[in-house]
Amino acid sequence: EDPSLSSSTQNSVAPELPGFYYDPEKNRYFCLLPGHNNHNPLTKDSIQHKAMECKRLRLLEEEEKQNQKTTRAGLNSSVLLQKRQLGLLSPTSYCRLVHELKVNCMQRRKIEIHSPDSSVAGTNNFKIIVADVACERIFTVNDVEHGGCKYGIINLSGLGKESLTVEMYDNLYFTNRKVNSVCWASLTHPDSHFSLTHFSKLCLMGIAETPGCASLLPASLFSSTNPGDRPGMLCSFKISTAWSCAWCLNPQADNCFSTGLTRRVLVTNVVTGHRQTFGTSSDVLAQQFATQTPVLYNGCRSGEIFSIDVRQRNRKGQSWKAIRLFHGSAVTSVHLMEAEHYLMAADMAGKIKLWDLRTAKCVKQYKGHHNEYALLPLHVNEEEGLLIAVGQDCYTRIWSLQDAHLLRTIPSPHPSSKDSIPSVVFSSRLGGSRGVPGLLMAVKQDLYHFSYN
Repeated sequence: EDPSLSSSTQNSVAPELPGFYYDPEKNRYFCLLPGHNNHNPLTKDSIQHKAMECKRLRLLEEEEKQNQKTTRAGLNSSVLLQKRQLGLLSPTSYCRLVHELKVNCMQRRKIEIHSPDSSVAGTNNFKIIVADVACERIFTVNDVEHGGCKYGIINLSGLGKESLTVEMYDNLYFTNRKVNSVCWASLTHPDSHFSLTHFSKLCLMGIAETPGCASLLPASLFSSTNPGDRPGMLCSFKISTAWSCAWCLNPQADNCFSTGLTRRVLVTNVVTGHRQTFGTSSDVLAQQFATQTPVLYNGCRSGEIFSIDVRQRNRKGQSWKAIRLFHGSAVTSVHLMEAEHYLMAADMAGKIKLWDLRTAKCVKQYKGHHNEYALLPLHVNEEEGLLIAVGQDCYTRIWSLQDAHLLRTIPSPHPSSKDSIPSVVFSSRLGGSRGVPGLLMAVKQDLYHFSYN
């Protein structure tokens, strides 16, 4: 059963009649009132919202009672161990199935947030959380009550303890622009003898016609040690209306990042300032660089996915496009798999597809995701064989990468709404090499940890 479905669509006995609502509790139809104002309480939207809220509360109650059921028949730890000892399961398959069991047993725990400034912690809603490569730190974007966004870093070293330490400073890292995309970056400054780790933030204006900017900030800005020695903003690039950003880790395109703009792609070298522009026929909503080659993958509003080799010079037309794939709706997220032979993509029709780049064919589809217009990311953990995505209905869903089986649907701890879609981070080592596995979920002003227990 998909919790995102309304009660009217699940009830196969009572057909849906235009202008009427069927109440399964009272077993009768009621006339829907026109309009969406406060004087008409019985509207289709309010009915669907009430049904969704009832299902969310029911699922939360089941989780608190630890009534999670195994999604595969006959799958339990004793059966898996027996098959492993009999040689019926390979080590890879055994580990994958064990992770599936652990995902179904994850329990939610609210994390207490501390901050050097006690007036800052817990005052603004989380909008985006992004982990670095080692999952030792989480970069956060928080909405500010009077408009705009501010940034901070969560240190995950204390995740196994009772609380986390959140380093966040009010007004010091504030923007009145809308932050739409964030990525971590690694950059060696030419004037220094040591390597600094930075993250690139793409800041967008709330109005589409207003120019925005891409800012690169050093992570040391958010350190509480030696505040007088902290450098300022590394660089800020003025750009037109932008939707996405990506950082290149391939040495052949060193110190370069890309921004997906309206009908074009802009690749910028942060050291030299050199820019390459590639014209497109649609807005670029999602981007990711390959690591083995300096190739950039782009997902467009038109549903097209194409790749660019950034070593080539600008060309007119579309002759520079290498691989071209097509979705039926706007592509909101792309994720290149580790071997770089496969690409995962999600769109605004709620479809998640795994593409074979060698044959340009879709080999798997992951069903159950819900999206209509939001830019929602995908989270792929190949080591444990899991795919995680948060839908516009505020449910976090976890699939098996191997057979696209939906393993678990996690309801949001808060009522579903457009401004309370959870942002998540999943890793087998939250907090570094000696960290704990699990899922971090940021909703409203709260942070939750779903731990492998």
